[in-house]
Amino acid sequence: MIILFWICLFIIFYTFLGYGVLLYFIIRIKRLFKSPFIFKSDAPLPSVTLLIAAFNEEDLIKEKVENCLALDYPKEKIQIIFITDGSSDRTPEFIAAFKYIELLHENVRAGKMAAIKRAIPHIKGEITVFTDANTFLNTLAIKELVKHYQNHKVGAVAGEKRIMVDQEADASAAGEGFYWKYESALKKWDYELYSNVGAAGELFSIRTNLYQPVESDTIIDDHMIAMRIAEKGYLIAYEPAAYAMETASADSKEELKRKVRIAAGGIQSILRLKKSANPFYNPILTFQYISHRVLRWAITPWLMLLVLILNIIICIQNPNLWLYQLLLLGQILFYMASISGYLLESKKIKIKVLFIPFYFSMMNYAAMAGAIRYFKGKQSAAWEKSKRK
Repeated sequence: MIILFWICLFIIFYTFLGYGVLLYFIIRIKRLFKSPFIFKSDAPLPSVTLLIAAFNEEDLIKEKVENCLALDYPKEKIQIIFITDGSSDRTPEFIAAFKYIELLHENVRAGKMAAIKRAIPHIKGEITVFTDANTFLNTLAIKELVKHYQNHKVGAVAGEKRIMVDQEADASAAGEGFYWKYESALKKWDYELYSNVGAAGELFSIRTNLYQPVESDTIIDDHMIAMRIAEKGYLIAYEPAAYAMETASADSKEELKRKVRIAAGGIQSILRLKKSANPFYNPILTFQYISHRVLRWAITPWLMLLVLILNIIICIQNPNLWLYQLLLLGQILFYMASISGYLLESKKIKIKVLFIPFYFSMMNYAAMAGAIRYFKGKQSAAWEKSKRK
């Protein structure tokens, strides 16, 4: 029981901190032997298609279209497509009022992946850039993404997601902001080691000719599209200078809803991305995929619960082992801080020191809830939109 306890504790540490520490030192060694790829500033720009799936976004769709039109990229080389299938508000009407925008609309809502599949035959660009309707790109985002395609080994490029967090942020906003800063660092190091292991739908791009249709019931389509390209042997690059800004979830309830859905999609992707998990196919990709994705989505949250149970049993059976008493006390204090963060947030009382334990606990609870929802067959591929601030 004690051996199992320490194995579980090590895996938990490795998942959330150890992998990042290990990456940091590996890439420091790698830099001694290999120089980074040098981009040519005078390389010709490829043609690009910007694809946005929008569902009932009338409140901000005008700003999104204006943001797309303001991107610093030659107008003759960029095609902008909005697909608004199933939207029942004025989203299609607002988009149709703009010149230089191609609008695809059907009254039937079949999910984001189905909408993307319907848009693929309309794509003309060598590079397809995907972005969400509720995010806003920096003006140089497209140029920063496409420069990576000078490297013929690169098949997809992920941009950075940034959460707008103000001084009055609640636990969900502050926690989400901190989480994405840490995620960005991991993605940067992942790519420097070999490749990213996924992409966020807020902003990512692919070589159009490498697009491989994924199942219409896919829950996290962005991740699956990128990883299918990685399974072909191409790299998923990461470019923090191309970023998508969005506000945080309206509150913890909305953020939990979003995380549960992503977790359910994570389990689905693990079951479908068999090459990624096969070390005999690409051992480095498998190492990164399991360390960064599989452990976090499918294993470690359950180990956290197991560690707490094992710690209690060990303390009951061996009351004189003070180390385990201290570890149990630490766990109890951590979860008390998490519960306190939740209770205080519900009363609009903001104590930022409690935000991270609360968000961390919520994230792991969402992973367990998402797995249960997926195996019960209760997770639809159609987005249930989370309210944003």
